[in-house]
Amino acid sequence: MNTPCKQFSAKIFRVSARIRLVSAFILFTILLPGQARSQNGALVLQTDFGLKDGAVAAMKGVAYSVAIGSATGSITGLATETAFPTPRFQIFDLTHEIPAFNTWEAAYRLWQAISYWPAGTVFVSVVDPGVGSDRKSVVAKTRSGHFIVTPDNGTLTMVARVIGIDSLRQIDEKINRLPGSAASYTFHGRDVYAYTGARLAGGIIRFSEVGPALSPEVVMIPFREAGFEAGYFHGSIPVLDEQYGNVWTNIPLSLLEENGVRVGDRLELQVSKGSQILYRGVMIFGNTFSAVREGEPVAYANSLLNLSFGINMGNLAERYKLSSGPEWQVRVRKL
Repeated sequence: MNTPCKQFSAKIFRVSARIRLVSAFILFTILLPGQARSQNGALVLQTDFGLKDGAVAAMKGVAYSVAIGSATGSITGLATETAFPTPRFQIFDLTHEIPAFNTWEAAYRLWQAISYWPAGTVFVSVVDPGVGSDRKSVVAKTRSGHFIVTPDNGTLTMVARVIGIDSLRQIDEKINRLPGSAASYTFHGRDVYAYTGARLAGGIIRFSEVGPALSPEVVMIPFREAGFEAGYFHGSIPVLDEQYGNVWTNIPLSLLEENGVRVGDRLELQVSKGSQILYRGVMIFGNTFSAVREGEPVAYANSLLNLSFGINMGNLAERYKLSSGPEWQVRVRKL
């Protein structure tokens, strides 16, 4: 018998089915395009701008406008209304304290951080001494599934060497450039990179829509790779641990262990720049700084598991006027 109760239940079932269908459609039209674009809701910025002026804030303003514009369905990605939609992605800082024009340090800091972010994260790195020149503006997709928006000027060196570049595209500035900025030649960080990175992170464009495909070979900065020969470990000083003056090398802990170095061993360190020897000393290889007395030098494996040197409660780089870069070399042996 088709009772009123059964009729009511049937209506409820039909309404529930419609709700499920609408929910599935929403998931398909909102979430799946994001997945197809490999976005994960994170845009990470790195520059050599510092925080003394408004340059970083301008980049973030462009990116945030895209974030809320993409949430409202704006074609350009820029916000066009006064409502307060939920941004489609979040903006984070890697660092804005890269030394001015230092593309090598930009390359290292980018590689240092990238593996700790999930695949699909979009990085914007702007250390661009050739801004406005014929250097290429690109987006690289790494073999780990990250995206990097940057000038192709050496910034991709470490990522290309260690992680690998899966594919590369040149930014088509006729499409992927902040509207109204064509007359500006000296702030591509705001006008091209932040805007393109935000459009990619917000799912407004796919990687294939960045611009024409390029060969995945990028500009590489030469540097001395770590090795072991005739009883000596050799390598370079890619960066300093700036806050504390520790000297970070590119010699991996695994290379030390493979060649018989153990905690408690004494190591002799020589630091040179070109042909000039700037430091020579002997120190204990310990797990941490407390392996030696305050004020004494110590060798240890840093957070990247590379051989490093410092002074317990002191500043090794400052004391001996040491710095970093591809031209800074180290030579180490076990005593």
